[in-house]
Amino acid sequence: MTDGTAPRRRGRPARTAAAQGPDTRARILDAARTEFAERGYDKTTMRGIARAACVDAALVHHYFGTKDDVFAAAIEVSFEPALALTAILQETGAGGDALAGIGERMAAHFIGVWEDPVSRTPLLAIVRSALTNEAAAAVLRGFVLRRLLERLAAELDVPDPRLRAELAAAQMIGIAVLRYVIEVEPLASADPQEIVRLVAPTLQNYFTAAPPPA
Repeated sequence: MTDGTAPRRRGRPARTAAAQGPDTRARILDAARTEFAERGYDKTTMRGIARAACVDAALVHHYFGTKDDVFAAAIEVSFEPALALTAILQETGAGGDALAGIGERMAAHFIGVWEDPVSRTPLLAIVRSALTNEAAAAVLRGFVLRRLLERLAAELDVPDPRLRAELAAAQMIGIAVLRYVIEVEPLASADPQEIVRLVAPTLQNYFTAAPPPA
């Protein structure tokens, strides 16, 4: 004997849960960023994200599908390449030369984003996960490297702009891993402005140095 209630379809959230709207979706994304940042991609589960967001796991699948999808969505909403490019490529110097001081601007912007606890969480999720999982590494290549570095390279009127942009990114990602992920001293406790001061000339060299003679 039944109570007359239509059976719930497997894999779909109840109508009342699905109707909670964008606030529920945003809550899931917030929980996903925290889970990925603290646990990395491999140890994060859809059930764990649901538990952290206080929703049913079926609701996470309803909004995002797979773990790859929720990871990509959590990172995408946190990453705004246009803002980074504006900060790095602002015209300065004689004649509005975009390369004048670009090393210092890139270092200052990058360290500033990592020093902000709000933006540090999704960045930790990207780096920790990409180090151990190919799916997460693919997201890093797509959302960070392609959408930022390719656009940055397109603005550089120098030989091998893509290679130069990637070398600069490698320098900053290496600093991020040692300072914020592994927390190697004394780098982990160094003053952010001192890091910018020491790193900026190297980044500037990547973007402006003439290639060696053939």
